[in-house]
Amino acid sequence: MDMRFMLNLIANGSVNVPSLLLEHYPEIGLNEQECMMLIQVHSFLSKGDDFPTFDNLADRMTLDETACADLLRRLIQRGYLSIVQKSDNDFYSESYSLQPLWEKLLRTSYGKTVETTSKNNENTLYTLFETEFGRPLSPIECETLAMWMDQDRHSPMLIKGALREAVVSGKLNFRYIDRILFEWKKNGIRTLDQAKTHGEKIRNHQQRSTGGSRAQQSAPEMPSYNWLDKR
Repeated sequence: MDMRFMLNLIANGSVNVPSLLLEHYPEIGLNEQECMMLIQVHSFLSKGDDFPTFDNLADRMTLDETACADLLRRLIQRGYLSIVQKSDNDFYSESYSLQPLWEKLLRTSYGKTVETTSKNNENTLYTLFETEFGRPLSPIECETLAMWMDQDRHSPMLIKGALREAVVSGKLNFRYIDRILFEWKKNGIRTLDQAKTHGEKIRNHQQRSTGGSRAQQSAPEMPSYNWLDKR
């Protein structure tokens, strides 16, 4: 890349290089030379040149024509670049496509976001449980909490709901919370609204079963239901 090209680039408007590429190229297996080659291809594409020659690319790189050809071939073989066929009024031509690169970057970025969100949710749950229990969680309890999220795929929202149910019921222990989550999963419950409706249905049935005299008594805002006695 020479000074004349840089001056022309500045004068004609710079190429917008996605920050995802600059920030994550090592994570998707690219080195600096490969990243620069893809940036150069992106530059040509943005200027309307869909299939720059090896000579064109070599003029912007510290590589010769043969080295550029080898590098492009490796990028295509490794799934960072593709060649697609374009049709315009029955005239067919070839074009480079950076779609594979963007897909890799988006998967990497999305995966990091999900991982960060999951970790934050996990930390929040640990803090919430320790607050409600009034003590640090034991190693077994920490493992159980992680298992609810990782193996059983319970959402943090539902785990918080089960914890609240245990608190209100006065049965604050992991076995009781685990039973609540088990029953919710068995009944296809995925949201707190569904859990609330399901709980009200069970409590109403329980109240009817106790007889009319007890039904006349004032009930608490959220009556206790013993999930461990569920049959």
